[in-house]
Amino acid sequence: MKKIFIFLLIFVTGCSVVRIDTDSIDNIVSVVLSKNNTLYNQIGNGYKYYIPRGVSHIDTNELNETLYFNGNYYYLYVDIVSFLYQTEIDYDENDTSYYSKKINNDNGSGYLEINEIDNKYYVEFVYNYAKIETIVNKDDLEDAILNASYILSTIKYNSNTIKLMLNDDYFTNKTGKYDEYSSKEESNKFQLFVEEEEG
Repeated sequence: MKKIFIFLLIFVTGCSVVRIDTDSIDNIVSVVLSKNNTLYNQIGNGYKYYIPRGVSHIDTNELNETLYFNGNYYYLYVDIVSFLYQTEIDYDENDTSYYSKKINNDNGSGYLEINEIDNKYYVEFVYNYAKIETIVNKDDLEDAILNASYILSTIKYNSNTIKLMLNDDYFTNKTGKYDEYSSKEESNKFQLFVEEEEG
């Protein structure tokens, strides 16, 4: 009975279930990045993206965001300049790394490089004009790759907002006279107005 209910729930809600073999980094990356994900639950300046369940947003500093999952911090950097000018990723696979692969598919390009440092794994994942960096234990490596794949593949850019952000004239400071103190006469006018309203 439970199996039928689960099947009906999946059928009615329209969800698709994709089984990911977490023992294979290649499989995780290829399955997630091949999906046309349109979900989002985070909005930044000129972009939006999806963070999977369990990942917490900690802080935003301009185009840098700090995320947290299961004791590990992920650092996300969004490169709006490269997006605007559609800059190509130049990366040569590194034979001395624990894992190194150039990514090029219909949805975007980038690379994933993992290096072992003092029994931890430094992950540098670049895709869709954004980068995620983290340092994790080996047991957390597959989760980090899975979360990073979802985050990077769901980033959607707003070209109009980015053009405004990068326009020099838009952010030019306008100078003007500022008087810190107003005259006593102006202050009295406000007091008279309040007294009339109360009276």
